[in-house]
Amino acid sequence: MRAIGKFAICSALVTALNADTNQPPDPQLLTWDEIVQLYQQNDPPQPLRDKLNLLLTTPFVRNSAADAGRSPLKPTQPHMGKFMRVVQWNIERGLEFDAVRLAFSDEKQFNSLMEDKGSKASQEDRRKIREQIGVLKQADVLVLNEVDWGMNRTLFRNVAEELANGLGMNYAYGVEFIEVDPITMGIDQQIVVREVEDAYAEPHDDKAAMLAHVKEVMKPDPERYRGMHGTAILSRYRLENVRLIPFQFQGHDWYGEEKKKASLAIKAEGKVSSAIFKEQLIRQVRRGGRMMLLADISDPELPQGKVTIAGTHLEDVSTPESRRKQMQELLDKIGNIDHPVVVAGDMNTSTHTGVPISVTRALKQRFGSGKWWAEEGAGQTIKYVSPFGWAYNVSFGLIGFARKMDDPTRASIPLLGDNPEAKFFSTIEDFKFTDGGSFDFSGDKDRSYDGGSGKLANSNERGGKGFVPTSELGKTYGPVGEYKLDWIFVRPPLSGKAARKDGLVPFIPYYGRTLKDLNHSIPDRISDHNPITVDLPFELAGK
Repeated sequence: MRAIGKFAICSALVTALNADTNQPPDPQLLTWDEIVQLYQQNDPPQPLRDKLNLLLTTPFVRNSAADAGRSPLKPTQPHMGKFMRVVQWNIERGLEFDAVRLAFSDEKQFNSLMEDKGSKASQEDRRKIREQIGVLKQADVLVLNEVDWGMNRTLFRNVAEELANGLGMNYAYGVEFIEVDPITMGIDQQIVVREVEDAYAEPHDDKAAMLAHVKEVMKPDPERYRGMHGTAILSRYRLENVRLIPFQFQGHDWYGEEKKKASLAIKAEGKVSSAIFKEQLIRQVRRGGRMMLLADISDPELPQGKVTIAGTHLEDVSTPESRRKQMQELLDKIGNIDHPVVVAGDMNTSTHTGVPISVTRALKQRFGSGKWWAEEGAGQTIKYVSPFGWAYNVSFGLIGFARKMDDPTRASIPLLGDNPEAKFFSTIEDFKFTDGGSFDFSGDKDRSYDGGSGKLANSNERGGKGFVPTSELGKTYGPVGEYKLDWIFVRPPLSGKAARKDGLVPFIPYYGRTLKDLNHSIPDRISDHNPITVDLPFELAGK
């Protein structure tokens, strides 16, 4: 009775906290048995379907920092005055949780963590890393992709909540998928152990440790398993009017198609080599789909007093045209907004169906950050040409292929090859809000980081040949292996010629950056994506 009473009190407090922002109460979490049922049954009972639907359409919102009196930082620079810094980062489930937390908060502790993990960073590297931590510490809004809650691989953390509490921020969390795969849940360890033994058939010092890691981390834990994976918005501003909206168009069936892979692997067991088991290990059986998470922030100093933040993670196991359709849905949803908008997320603009990944990276994403997953040269570190059908076809031609990798915004050019991602960017650039506003695609040397120029250079960092990559394989092969997948798009209060006249417009983007040095500060990286930032001045820039 005492436990029930405490639960009732907590639920009442959550409801009360949500009431002041007109947010619906939290959806009910799924039980272990319900998650197992969602894997086993294509068509579960209606009450369970309703419970799942509520979880996939209702955000979790906490404004604890605002309620405690914490305020936005509102950093200043002499030539910009006050500004809002926005960060977008696919944190790869939160596998390196401590590194992510310290990257936003504490240079000294981060340096100690680097030492503990055996970093070989030079003094110059460390100077850059400290500087980039300083950049992240000034952020008032974070959009985070691939955020776990209650997963074996991330030690059953509620990653969004723990990060928000550690950084003194408010947060909104939207569930994208419920992970129902028996391997992910730790139910089917046999296939995992067999894969490890097969991959390390040759004598290896770490083999016993590897097997012990799998068996320990992947133990079933019905009490703590929640199986949730999604997108989060962390903010020093109070979050209001938070909406979780699944896309109507889903480019990949993460339940039916992925479950079919498991069935094929089982049938082939004993007949095919370890490739079948890699397929089964890398597969992800999930309930849910890609979505958008929208939240408003209000403050008298913001242009027009309000800004809408839109976080999303577009489908990778699909075509560029599918991603364009999902972006069009997002644009249609925000089209009537008459104040500034920031759209940020992992857009998976690889120019192909799917994004390539190494076997070792896929294993780390599935089973956590045990040191041995990342061991270079241990076992099979071969590049696994994606189970999702991605393949580099030399018929594209190296020149055309490299052009798309460096800059997926480029228009298609005859003879050099088609760029199937080009329409994605033209759709955003040509989009008009109902009040005539549009996204800022400008690129001026005086507003871009390190003097870059060209389309989108002010909001997303450009390098010598194109955009600075945000994601890469462990090794590159000529033009293959580096990708600009993550983007920030800004709609300022004014657009077009008015916005570009002398640059004197509030919230026009400045200094888009990609923080690669920080992400690569520990062996095997903090995440397989680098964080990106942009600065948005409150007043007339240059005034």
